[in-house]
Amino acid sequence: MTKQKLECFHTKENPTWCPGCGNHLILSALKKALTKMDLDPTQVVVVSGIGCSSGLPHWIETYGFHSIHGRAVPVATGVKLVNHDLNVFVVSGDGDGYGIGLNHLIHAMRRNLDITYLGHDNQIYGLTLGQTSPTSERGAKTVSTPHGSIETPINPLALGLASGATFIARGYAGKTAHLADLIVKGTEHKGFALIDIFQPCVTLNKVNTFEFFNKRVYELTEHNPADFNNAFSKSFEWGEKIPIGLFYQTKRDTYSEDLPQLKETPLVKQKINNVDISSVLEKYK
Repeated sequence: MTKQKLECFHTKENPTWCPGCGNHLILSALKKALTKMDLDPTQVVVVSGIGCSSGLPHWIETYGFHSIHGRAVPVATGVKLVNHDLNVFVVSGDGDGYGIGLNHLIHAMRRNLDITYLGHDNQIYGLTLGQTSPTSERGAKTVSTPHGSIETPINPLALGLASGATFIARGYAGKTAHLADLIVKGTEHKGFALIDIFQPCVTLNKVNTFEFFNKRVYELTEHNPADFNNAFSKSFEWGEKIPIGLFYQTKRDTYSEDLPQLKETPLVKQKINNVDISSVLEKYK
């Protein structure tokens, strides 16, 4: 296969995100990662739910599926189990994925499905104009919490560690080259890859801005991603310094590898011409 150019993943339509939105940079990082891996657009499926980030499948020239709110992971699960050869991505916002879709995310991580999950984390509900989200900081003043949120935010990385994800990382939209490398590593990893991504909402979140993260994020270098306990400790580091990079990686059989019906041959390649279902149909006459 000839080397894929970045332009192969461009669409005729332009994204409708707000100018300056971090989603533009995440889309750019994903395209760069796919180009680095020399993937053909027909080898990639991007599945989304509902929210600002979930428009992404419309603006990348690959297969895509825009599902309903919080249900991107079940759709992606079906795609991967049917055809193991496809590189399956889920793009989901903190409201869509860590809120209404959280139960699906937890079970996908513990099953170790071979999927790459890109969590667009802007710490606010963007599409519905600024309510507190599951990752909003305690005390956050929004249209739904004008006196400040009293809730403790979800920690996506700690949740991933506790749920059994085998690749856990954090990226930042403001560092696209670093993020692209994380996406490459997560995609090449056999198993569930959770990549939580700081994605500043320039319109509605005036606290967790690009300036906020530029002053605080630092790349993990002297860290052993095989050390579960240290990864868990690092996941709670928040304040003047906030780490990004690969927190944890381990090996475990994927869900497909443990399914005897699919281990050798994915569903899409199984022969069904000799299957007789007449006895089943007879029951429903």
